[in-house]
Amino acid sequence: MTGRQRPIPSRASRQLTGAVVAGALLMTGCGVLPGASGDSRKPVTVVTWAPSGTSGPDAANMAGMTAMARTYARWANGDGGLDGHKLRVVTCDEEDTSVGAGNCARLAVKEKAVAVVGSYSRHGRAFMAPLEVAGIPYLGGYGASDEEFRSYVSYPTTGGQSALLAGNAKQLARGCDRVSLVRPDTLSGDGQSWLLHTGLAEARRPAPVDIRAAETATSYDDAAGRALTGAGASGGCVTAVLGERTETFFDSFRRLEPTATTVRISSVLGSVGQPLIDRTGGRDSPFEGAYVTGWYPDTGDARWNRMRQVIRKHAFGDNRIAPDDTGVQTTWIAYTALRSIVESLNEPVITAWKVTQALNRGIRVDTGGLTPELRWRYEDMLGSDSYPRIVNSKVTFQVVRDGKLVADKKGFVDVTKTLSDASATG
Repeated sequence: MTGRQRPIPSRASRQLTGAVVAGALLMTGCGVLPGASGDSRKPVTVVTWAPSGTSGPDAANMAGMTAMARTYARWANGDGGLDGHKLRVVTCDEEDTSVGAGNCARLAVKEKAVAVVGSYSRHGRAFMAPLEVAGIPYLGGYGASDEEFRSYVSYPTTGGQSALLAGNAKQLARGCDRVSLVRPDTLSGDGQSWLLHTGLAEARRPAPVDIRAAETATSYDDAAGRALTGAGASGGCVTAVLGERTETFFDSFRRLEPTATTVRISSVLGSVGQPLIDRTGGRDSPFEGAYVTGWYPDTGDARWNRMRQVIRKHAFGDNRIAPDDTGVQTTWIAYTALRSIVESLNEPVITAWKVTQALNRGIRVDTGGLTPELRWRYEDMLGSDSYPRIVNSKVTFQVVRDGKLVADKKGFVDVTKTLSDASATG
């Protein structure tokens, strides 16, 4: 060998250099981490999509979900990543259109995502097919499309709106003599009616008065009058599940005072939530006293504290992220599940196939009590014709008290029987 020879460092200098390098590795979150056997861990790429800039009376806007995904990544990467893997989050504006949903799915394929995590779309037909072809799992979606509870690449963390309706029937049966249901005049609305009918029948309550309403109406005076008549002057309840139009319906309903004030109102999370209650007056909100059925613990529950801390420290004041928003909460839970899956694999390279295998083999996912423990084996699924992929058939009962959603009943309520019965006879 020619040229100058490099001087051989002394033992003391070698020890010092080793200590500096080790310290640098710990500072950057790279190198050999606990649980890694000297391997070089590759980044984990995932995609989260939601409609983020939509407008119009019927458009969904769930920008908080993609913002929460990026916030989670900043927190996780600042804490060493997911089992030593840097978390790379790609977000996509789904635009609340089938074209946008399909484009977001193709982006996930292009980015070689190991999963689509904590996303929202009403256009399951458009996005699920590309994911199925590529073998990319859809983990912890919002449940806004039927395909999320049917596709073999979908791994839902909740029972979707079907579980909420089944639970709403159980909640109403506890305190209502008669029930009026105001729901969309659509095929999906027909399913809502049957679920409520099934749940009330199980509790030996009369069938609900079924009131169809246009999803795009700007006033619901006629539907409100019929709902009040159906509920009766006292001891009755009116429940409305109209999505963004639920507020419009209850505006019409409250104009029927003073008679309407003697009737309890109700809905499900997604149609009514803490942000809507705050926006409509808090303690003076027309939703004061309302029954609300949800997927998760109430917004003041201590189990949300970690999420709230992460938002405070890593969202940098992003006002799209409301910790009380169901979409934000869904994204947090989905990423919590992703962390558990990656940690269970304990491998230097994570792929969509490895994630899918872990899910299918029955990995147990603990979400910190925000849902029951989750598993997606065949035997864990409801398996009915209508809801074959549901693994979590539990809901929570909440009530609006002093302007806040609080627990109406402790713990989770299992609605498996109602879902199964409705599927068998509907």
